[in-house]
Amino acid sequence: MPDLFAYEFIRNAVLASLFASVACGIIGSYVVVKKIGFISGGIAHTAFGGIGLGYYLGINPLFGVIPFSLAAAIAIGLLSRKAKVAEDTAIGAFWAVGMAVGVILIGLTPGYAPNLFSYLFGNILTVSVADLWMIAVLDILIAALTWLFSKEFLALSFDEEYAEVSGVKTTRFYLLLLCLIALTVVILVRVAGIVLVIALLTIPAAIARVFSSTLRGMMGLATVLSALFCLGGLWLSWQLDLASGATIIMLAGIAFLLVHSGRSFISFLKAR
Repeated sequence: MPDLFAYEFIRNAVLASLFASVACGIIGSYVVVKKIGFISGGIAHTAFGGIGLGYYLGINPLFGVIPFSLAAAIAIGLLSRKAKVAEDTAIGAFWAVGMAVGVILIGLTPGYAPNLFSYLFGNILTVSVADLWMIAVLDILIAALTWLFSKEFLALSFDEEYAEVSGVKTTRFYLLLLCLIALTVVILVRVAGIVLVIALLTIPAAIARVFSSTLRGMMGLATVLSALFCLGGLWLSWQLDLASGATIIMLAGIAFLLVHSGRSFISFLKAR
């Protein structure tokens, strides 16, 4: 194993795993508690349009994903809150349009679009130093905003009606939370890919919720679990020559099934 760290791309992958786990643990906990996993998936798939934009403009696709995913998050939030459009309808519309825009822009880009598969299904081994700096900056921004508005997000997640009565601008903070989800999607795209982002965003937090009695504890455990899944999946993909993103998600999925199956079995025994 130590020999692996002789390769720069392995070192980058390990750092990306650790950095991504921070955002995944924090924001994933809000996603699970607030039950907005479907919105996260909609933002992630809409972000494919940003990848197409990045390729078309000849820039790092992640720079295209950031404005695209943020715009999608705000639009979905506003349509569902202000225009009274059903949330699943707004998500479905942006999901489809974002993917369509991405396909069209990639088709209009001269030449062949390299590494496109890695943006769809993830390839943590392709993370560059520039990507690491971007992920680190987004991590700091996400952590700072969630710490600064921790009370508002806590109230929004557990009792939105009470929060609104208490004077919290719930729509404003809901949109901010969706924007933070969008930034987390940008980070996780390089780890798990657009198609698999929703799994890495929700599975560690869902497992952590079983063993945590507070939101802060849930975030901490989810961060640790995310790191373990990413590092474990990275090692398995290297050993078995498998796709890294899919291996990470499979490892997380197996852990999820084991934890909840064990929990159900214990509940069954107690009931008897």
